[in-house]
Amino acid sequence: MTTLTLSNGRVRGGTTDGIDHYLGIPYAAAPVGELRFALPAVHPGWSGERDATTLGATAPQAAYRGAIAELLPTVQIPGEEFLNVNVWTPSGASGLPVMVWVHGGSFAHGSNALSGYDGTSFARDGVVYVAVNYRVGSEGFSVIDGAPLNLGVADVIAALRWVQLEIAAFGGDPNNVTVFGQSAGSILLSAIVAHADAASLFARAILMSGAPSALAKSDAAKISLLQAKRLGIAATRDDFATISADRLVTAADEVMAGGTPITGGPSFGPAIGEDIVPVDPLKAILGGAGKDIPLLFGSTSEEYRLWFVPSGLIDKISAALFAAARAKFRITGRILKPYRTNRPGASRGELFGALATDILLRLPINRIADARLAIGASTHVYEFTWPSPVQKLGAAHAIELGFVFDGIANQDWARLVGEAAPQQLANDMHRAWVAFAKTGDPGWEPWHARRPVQTFDAPASAVVYSPREGERAAWG
Repeated sequence: MTTLTLSNGRVRGGTTDGIDHYLGIPYAAAPVGELRFALPAVHPGWSGERDATTLGATAPQAAYRGAIAELLPTVQIPGEEFLNVNVWTPSGASGLPVMVWVHGGSFAHGSNALSGYDGTSFARDGVVYVAVNYRVGSEGFSVIDGAPLNLGVADVIAALRWVQLEIAAFGGDPNNVTVFGQSAGSILLSAIVAHADAASLFARAILMSGAPSALAKSDAAKISLLQAKRLGIAATRDDFATISADRLVTAADEVMAGGTPITGGPSFGPAIGEDIVPVDPLKAILGGAGKDIPLLFGSTSEEYRLWFVPSGLIDKISAALFAAARAKFRITGRILKPYRTNRPGASRGELFGALATDILLRLPINRIADARLAIGASTHVYEFTWPSPVQKLGAAHAIELGFVFDGIANQDWARLVGEAAPQQLANDMHRAWVAFAKTGDPGWEPWHARRPVQTFDAPASAVVYSPREGERAAWG
């Protein structure tokens, strides 16, 4: 056992093999009662010694639906104090770099309680690791009259302020904080990178499989309006507050059924407006916001396969749907040609997925890297290309997580990568993330005119210059 004194009281953690862990520490007051649908408030503190040896509560949420539920786990721990952090740190640490993890989950799922997000590997390698919970779904991203926008984003900002205040007690350096997140966690963090206060909260950022994006308020409100209609209430804070969190979760789950991040449908996410996300984060970053924050930014090469393959959707993309998608995204024959050439024999589903992956991720990543290069901002770009044999997932969304955490044997990740995933790839990727957090250099060239992309693969990873340039250039 080990104890620390924080601003709000003393906490008692555990120690295993020279690594201390403190679990379920609240960074803000429980967002219930009068604080529900409100900005995060300061925790009132506690008397005596708080037990921090077990995981804390998780935000209200449903498990994943359908075939994807076999691949992406859900942990649900009841309790009101779900605005909490877990910390792993080497025993006796002092002045170490800090990494703060923000989970993904389509803004409706996920928590810091997944065993795959255990921070032992980072602490083992000389980093103080913090994993953050934030409000997801209706509690964090409703657009309703009388409530602030983007409460889930505000939660993460509050957690980062907590890190600045408290992390020295855990042996971390508040001036050397790297944030990293995947999918929705990356999108959320990119909104904070674009925020005026970003440089006061962290020094570097790693954005994994989630480009900056936010919806106009009217578009972001659609899911709240659909929930309200289903529940027979008005889309107001007063009415939503009368509905239990569990009922709101159920209503959202029903409204979102059938949609995916690739094909669309009602969903939660950041909304443009008010103080937390005042402008479109993509436009802000392209315009120079966050220029003093080094970025490590990338994706997997076949993001779409997580949603298309297990569900069978990959074989259900009709000629009419493909034509409609081409029209919506202005995919001309000139654009489509290099994709067909590079993928002889590809089905419509595979072509649709490759195009969608580039529209949502690869093209914005390149645009951002180019814009930052023009103003002298440091950007490193990667692509994860190793194909998982599980259900023919290939290099799908979320496949890289077990490698980043050097935890491919953990069952959270083994279900995605199988029982014989290459440890060398985990060594390479985890080492790069830690090196970036410590020095700002992950081990390959920063972005320049030749467009260097570190490709993570097995049996060897390597830098590739301008990968699939014909496809990228075809977009103009």
